[in-house]
Amino acid sequence: MNWQSLITTRRLGLEDYHSTHTEIRSEFERDYDRIIFSAPFRRLQNKTQVFPLPESIFVHNRLTHSLEVSSVGRSLTHRIVVAKQSSASSFPATIPEIVQAACLAHDLGNPPFGHSGELAIATFFSEGAGTALQQEMSVEQWADLTHFDGNANAFRMLTHRFVGRRDGGFVLTYPTLASIVKYPYAAQYCPKGKQKFGFFTQDKELYERIASYLDIPYSADNNCYARYPLVYLVEAADDICYQVMDLEDACKLSILPFSEVQALFLAFFSEERRERCLQHCAQLADTNEQLAYLRSCVIGALVDGCADIFISNEQAIMAGEAVPALIKQLPEPLNSAYKRCSRVAVEKVYRSRIVLDIELAGYKVITALLEHYTEAVMHPDKAYSSKLLDRVPSQYDVRADDVYGRVMAVCDFLSGMTDVYALDLYRMIQGIDIR
Repeated sequence: MNWQSLITTRRLGLEDYHSTHTEIRSEFERDYDRIIFSAPFRRLQNKTQVFPLPESIFVHNRLTHSLEVSSVGRSLTHRIVVAKQSSASSFPATIPEIVQAACLAHDLGNPPFGHSGELAIATFFSEGAGTALQQEMSVEQWADLTHFDGNANAFRMLTHRFVGRRDGGFVLTYPTLASIVKYPYAAQYCPKGKQKFGFFTQDKELYERIASYLDIPYSADNNCYARYPLVYLVEAADDICYQVMDLEDACKLSILPFSEVQALFLAFFSEERRERCLQHCAQLADTNEQLAYLRSCVIGALVDGCADIFISNEQAIMAGEAVPALIKQLPEPLNSAYKRCSRVAVEKVYRSRIVLDIELAGYKVITALLEHYTEAVMHPDKAYSSKLLDRVPSQYDVRADDVYGRVMAVCDFLSGMTDVYALDLYRMIQGIDIR
């Protein structure tokens, strides 16, 4: 792969259109603006990141997380651009704009209630009432449902032509779209025991069109494409943010004590740097401010570390080799400190009661809605089914000719919901709440 082929302003759905309009913004800045002004992006403010939506203590939701990932992604790529300026590199200066836009969009496909929502959809088909539909689908279509994943759904939301919408979905540039596909293969080729993949069967042709134009190589032996190089930077920005910010939120919610999070953050630095950090913290009476300062230092160190790793791996990445995630190649003490944060998050945060409660409730809500709506699309002539389907916005083709199309429309409808909307709809259908 080479940057000349990988970076283009070509837009999905507007391949034959050539504008003569002079635009102050770059094409990739236009991508960013299209995403941030969109309704799906606004809905992220009411979608769970890890912790329940806030009441009095404000922690991260999907929207604030996406904005922070976008900021870190921009800083990370700026760091690389500056480092490459002193060499004879052809590293494009527009890359920070592409990564910033892709980071903003990376979570658009996540359903309500965090990762519990993804699991609820996938297991409804793999082990729940949805198993009855398997005989109605091809192997490829069934894999889409039993492996349902927010990553593939983000690509779908950005590119799929929903009813009444224009060709190309958001009509984003090829580089921005390619940058969010972390797993460039279809669901049926997921490695054993893995759920994540890059695109649904209905959207496969769109990714193939993008990959072909960008000259992203395909391996017939592995049934997958090489990763688009900027995926590594989007992934790194996400890894940096969720790991660090989840610990800060856990401290604010009193799941972890300040002293433990402080120690976890200080472990990223040399002894001399730790002393300087502690001296600065001593000037701050507010522990939240101390934590925010330490968090910013950690993010800065991780950004520098990941930028250096990308530069050292650039040749292998451009050759299409399967390079490990940048965050997994960190030098010491960053590597040990990051792994320690991951262990604590799994053991004490993600298994905490407050997190498990929202996951259990969300699982139940999503499963119940799937039961009602898959029954409705399979038997649309029934009186109750007709009323349920009338409740679905017209952009979702729940009366498509084929079963797969109708079921995917149900998944589109559910995954686009906010937590609150899903809960309200569940209560209404169950007869718990009538307004």
